[in-house]
Amino acid sequence: MRWNQALLSLCITILIRDKEKTMMANAPLYYLIVINVVTFFVYGIDKLKAVSQRGQSQTRLSYAERKQPRPKAKAKQGSSCRASGHRSSGRISEATLLMLAVIGGSIGALLGMKVWHHKTLHKKFKYGLPLILIIQIALIGFLSK
Repeated sequence: MRWNQALLSLCITILIRDKEKTMMANAPLYYLIVINVVTFFVYGIDKLKAVSQRGQSQTRLSYAERKQPRPKAKAKQGSSCRASGHRSSGRISEATLLMLAVIGGSIGALLGMKVWHHKTLHKKFKYGLPLILIIQIALIGFLSK
């Protein structure tokens, strides 16, 4: 089972187990707490994998040094990582990181960006995550009336 399926089943289990009315009233709060904690640690895991993949020296480069063009290696036509026997890096895709924010983990994502210093230069994270949070706050305010 993939980790995102496990997360979904965990959230559903939490919602189903809460049989008391007071617990069900707090179920959205429990969901938000769980999804934000999970999102925070997923950002940390991805940062850890990024550092181990690139090596510690490249993560401490200045902004100008990181923007220097790097020579690209020529890929063989018709070959893929799986076909050539290479394993994937296990990194978490940007789409998954953003989706975790969209489904309620925007606070955890913002904290993960700040604490782990991860994805802080990417515009879709730098501006997108605060925008997602603002939309979520507005949606909660609209639905609570």
